[in-house]
This record gives sequence, structure tokens and C-alpha cells, in this order.
Amino acid sequence: MQQQQSRQPDLVEGSLPVFVCPTELVFYADEQASHKHVLTLYNPYEYTLKFKILCTAPNKYAVVDATGAVKPQCCVDIVIRHKDVRACHYGVIDKFRLQVSEQSQRKALGRKEVMATLLPSAAQEQPQVRPQEEERRMKEQLADRVFFEQTAFQTESRTASGGPSLLTVLLGLVCMAALMLPTLGEQESTVPVYLHLSVNKKLVAAYVLGLLTMVILRT
Repeated sequence: MQQQQSRQPDLVEGSLPVFVCPTELVFYADEQASHKHVLTLYNPYEYTLKFKILCTAPNKYAVVDATGAVKPQCCVDIVIRHKDVRACHYGVIDKFRLQVSEQSQRKALGRKEVMATLLPSAAQEQPQVRPQEEERRMKEQLADRVFFEQTAFQTESRTASGGPSLLTVLLGLVCMAALMLPTLGEQESTVPVYLHLSVNKKLVAAYVLGLLTMVILRT
């Protein structure tokens, strides 16, 4: 009971501190290695947190595991890859929003925003000095931009298999047909004698059919 009371102030919607590193992502067009960054989300609390990543420009990024859970006193790594490296995106500031909630609740208990910028080159990077008014206006525009659900991401995850190949299906049908043919030595059969199969051939067909069945079930 005492533990629950100590946690209660943190469970106010939007007030739970979110610990993520880094808080800014910089991609360089001429450095392939910089096109991928790793966000680390920490959970210092005594309960499991669910997380969800939203973005103002989901079509430009691929996110591995945009939703998930973090166990107490643990952390998770979230891979973000820039997939639309073009000159027209240089200097554009996008935003990722990391929302967390307790497993038993749907409302977002906390959120953290991470800036993402694409630059032409690390060597050409220079500190940009903007007038105070322009910087304030830019922040207001960023705050008004719409965040999209993680389903809009081009999620970089395990692609679903398209099912068994045509060759596998045809081979399975051939094995089934072989098992249905009469065994060599049967007298009362309307099937021509040259289509009668020996016991060994039927055993081979049954073995191959079993292997194909395992392959089909796995796909």
C-alpha cells in the first residue's frame, strides 16, 4: 500500500519523466554509417512500461520495434534508420515523440521528444545562429506539427513469408499421387502395371511428403 502511494504522483498523465538517450539525432548524407541511430530507453521504475514511437515524417524513417515494453530497471534499444537521404531534406528538422504508459493503463504517462536532422556533411556542419524571434517561431511550428502512429512507419522488421513455393506444392502433390497408386504385386487393379510402385518407392514418397509438410507448416 505504501509503495502504491509513493508511485501515485508519477502516474499523472504526461508527468512521468522519460529517460532516453540521445535526445537529438543528426544524419549526414555523405556518411553511410550515420544513416542509422540507436535510441536507448531506460526504465528506472519498479513497474513495466509500454512505449510507442510517433514521428512527424514517418515516410522518411524506418523504425525497428516502434512499440514494445521495458521491464523494471532495464533498457531497450530502438533502431532508427533514415531512408530518404536527398538534398531537399537537408536542414529539415523532424521530431520523434516517445510515449510511455503503464501496462495496466492506456493513457500516456510521460513523453519525450527527440529532434532529427539531415545534413549534407559532418565537415560542413557549422553552428547556426538564428535571431531569437525566428527560433521561437520555428519551435512553435514544430509544436504544431502532427505526429503519426507507428503503423505509418516503414517498419524495418522481419518480413512475413509469402507461403510455400509452387515447386514445393507440386512436389507434394506428386508424392500424394504416388502413395495412392497400387503397390507392385496387386492383382485386382484397373491401373496399368507400369504405374504400380514398389514398397520402397512408396516409403521414399511418404518420407519426402513428410519433409514437405514440415516446410509448408513453417512458412
